[in-house]
Amino acid sequence: MQGNNLLQLKSSFSRTQELINYIEARQALFWYSPAPKSETVSDELLVEHILNYGSMDDVRELFKVMNIKDVANIFFDSINKSERRRNNYHKIIINYFTLFFNKYAY
Repeated sequence: MQGNNLLQLKSSFSRTQELINYIEARQALFWYSPAPKSETVSDELLVEHILNYGSMDDVRELFKVMNIKDVANIFFDSINKSERRRNNYHKIIINYFTLFFNKYAY
């Protein structure tokens, strides 16, 4: 648990104002996370929730504020880390974004 808090803290220090604004504008997706969302939502959780529950406009905007290659790296790290984390993504999302990132991010 302590490592996760450190990851969140490290992540929040390197965030641009644009990324902070992006998270705050979509805070309804993180309803269970305590405020302020921009400090408590890790990059991994951000990518997971936007890809699973966001609109395509949300996804396109995420690529603008976070770089498509960084999003792809977070996505692949997450789905390859453990079966539990892989199950956090819908199967159709894993299939679509695996194909998408392999074509456009690398």
